[in-house]
Amino acid sequence: MAARSTIYEVAQRSGVSTATVSRVMGSGNGFSEATRERVLAAAAELGWVPSGPARGLASRRAGIIGLLFPDLAASGEAEEESPLFVDQVIRGAERAATAAGDAVLIAATRGSSGRELAYSVASKVDGLVVMARSLSNADVRTLARSVPIVVLASRSARHGLDLVRADNRGGARELVAHLVGEHGYTDLAFIGGPARSPDSVERFAGFREALAAGGLAAPAAPDGDGGFTEAGGVRATRALLAAGRRPRVVVYGNDEMAIGGLGVLRAAGLRVPADIAVVGFDDIASARHVQPQLTTVRQPMRALGEHAASILLDRISAPGAARRAVVLPTHLVVRRSCGCPSTARVQEEAG
Repeated sequence: MAARSTIYEVAQRSGVSTATVSRVMGSGNGFSEATRERVLAAAAELGWVPSGPARGLASRRAGIIGLLFPDLAASGEAEEESPLFVDQVIRGAERAATAAGDAVLIAATRGSSGRELAYSVASKVDGLVVMARSLSNADVRTLARSVPIVVLASRSARHGLDLVRADNRGGARELVAHLVGEHGYTDLAFIGGPARSPDSVERFAGFREALAAGGLAAPAAPDGDGGFTEAGGVRATRALLAAGRRPRVVVYGNDEMAIGGLGVLRAAGLRVPADIAVVGFDDIASARHVQPQLTTVRQPMRALGEHAASILLDRISAPGAARRAVVLPTHLVVRRSCGCPSTARVQEEAG
């Protein structure tokens, strides 16, 4: 890791005193907005974050790791990421950190204020787990010059940092191969999550690959965007039906959207799976309790957080170790909503 920049360099570049730099980075007062922007810009250019009080100890360890994720309400009413997914990731990260005797500092980032929050969190922790879309690639690279970072749920390796993600593409491919191969379905629609979500992009890619492998035409874009939320699934399904589209199967990019869609289809007088089959992704607890029970792909949500935190702790202990890229497997879970007999669920869970 490159040598840390200093507060003196930031002060010199921004043309203020070191005391002003400290006040700006500590969210204090007594300076203008122009000064604040100048100091933040200088800190970003130099890749500098202030050292937390605990870093003055001989151990140089605060005993805290940070977890950044996108604000769940960054777009207004529609949430940017499934809160159930984030909750499980956090639980996994806390498990790994607690086992190592560390705490977790959790923060949701949103726009320019989220960027400032991220820099503030970085000043208080020994390292960061950064979920995809929490920060720009430029900000991630800048912070990585000062603190160890593990990137979570990103499909990109170009940042050169430790990476943990699930096999979203493979899971979606296996799911759609089941629908095409076992059931003979030929008319499938895909409702995705946010356009910038790496998980949604990978799941749609797996959807397209499985269609092509089955000799079916693969669409260039999803049939709708449900934002990875139940409410979004309701909106996207209503829009699909209003457009006169009634596919034989709707593949939802996650379970929450699928659960929202089930209510819309039922209200429209359509039977699942007799008229329209429905499948999801994630295997949240609710997938087992809706009617019909949801065929889905089990994603290791809690394990993602646990692996990310463990790798971060290893990186903190050994900064010069080789970069790690971990891809966790997913598993097809067959239930009634795809048209399989009810016994298929028992066989799947027993296996």
